[in-house]
Amino acid sequence: MARERLVAGIDIGTTKTCAILAEQGRSGRLQLIAAGVAPSRGMKKGLVVSLEETSASVQAAVEQCERIAGKRITSAVVSVAGNHIESQNTRGVTTLPNHGHDVTNADLQRALDSARAVSVPPNREIIHVVPRSYVLDGLEGIKNPIGMAGQRLEAEAHIITGAVGSLHNLIKAVRQTGLEIDDLVLQPLASAEAVLTQEERELGGVLVDIGGGTTDVAVFLDGSVWHTSVLPVGGMSVSNDIAICLRTPLAHAEELKVTYGHTDPAVVVDLPPLDVPTFERGHAQPVSRDYLAQIIQARMEEILGMVGNEIRRSGYSGLLGAGVVLTGGVSEQAGIRELSESVLDLPVRLGEPQGLDRLDDRLSGPAFSTAVGLALWAEHNGTTARATTNGNGSFHVPAAAGKAGRWLRSFLP
Repeated sequence: MARERLVAGIDIGTTKTCAILAEQGRSGRLQLIAAGVAPSRGMKKGLVVSLEETSASVQAAVEQCERIAGKRITSAVVSVAGNHIESQNTRGVTTLPNHGHDVTNADLQRALDSARAVSVPPNREIIHVVPRSYVLDGLEGIKNPIGMAGQRLEAEAHIITGAVGSLHNLIKAVRQTGLEIDDLVLQPLASAEAVLTQEERELGGVLVDIGGGTTDVAVFLDGSVWHTSVLPVGGMSVSNDIAICLRTPLAHAEELKVTYGHTDPAVVVDLPPLDVPTFERGHAQPVSRDYLAQIIQARMEEILGMVGNEIRRSGYSGLLGAGVVLTGGVSEQAGIRELSESVLDLPVRLGEPQGLDRLDDRLSGPAFSTAVGLALWAEHNGTTARATTNGNGSFHVPAAAGKAGRWLRSFLP
């Protein structure tokens, strides 16, 4: 039987669910095998509001991916979002056995376990403990102390927690499809894997992923994440505003936003008006393009203003030499980069997913940054699976191991 090195990721968003399957090629880089995309149902602002509908969306995306790949997916890395997410920075300390002791992986783990031992309310659970840097005998800024000699090792870490109920519902919705979860990954951390360069991480950069129901923010400094948050607003808020202001069905509002929308009314003021359908069958009303742009601009300024407040709240707004990398489906809105620079008073570039070979046109846009990033996260964090393909084309990815697997299994009967 042939051995393959495979990773599977499932991005469960408010508007779409994407399943992705990749393998490690001969070059050592991940290569896309297949992807499936289905409309999301049962999700609101990144949270599960219907187990059955969310499970059906996951099932539809996974089955589409399986048909293209000719393989059966049995487990995957899954994205998580929602405004229940909170983060904090902490430090853990361990004493090394004796003077001159060389730091080992076990020492690093003890330091991180100490950093993990923060006070967490019973209704919250730790999702990530992300190492930022280490301090060895007072020497700061060490990225990898393995093999170095010292007596006292400190680990600086970024702790991300989520509400137990929200996490439990997400896990249950996925498991109802028959899938196991290898790991839960916060959406902005996954997106950052796909769109941020190492230089942006080092100089100080902000990943802003504006999706359908949430806006994810992650601040990076000195190569590591220092602040994360999820805001409960996104592209659907813009579509709802258009639907209400123009008294048009939501589906038409979404089409207007995507096809004709702009964030600067001055750019479209001289263009001919649009015929916008109303709730009265067969009836349409003329709407000026600049009025449509005013609606979009107002909501986007509000969302970007919330992002700016979050950056300032992090305390690192003056250290962001690399500026902002904007991604997610809403980043494709015409004029969004210029508006973002104006509101945030930072340089802004649009980020598209990188790092995965054989990426087709459908998945190369910023709306799929999280999905691509899930595969890269799995590879970079040691959850890349070894799987055996059998005669009927199915494979099994081993269930999550270690601390991540133990806390995931703690939710389950």
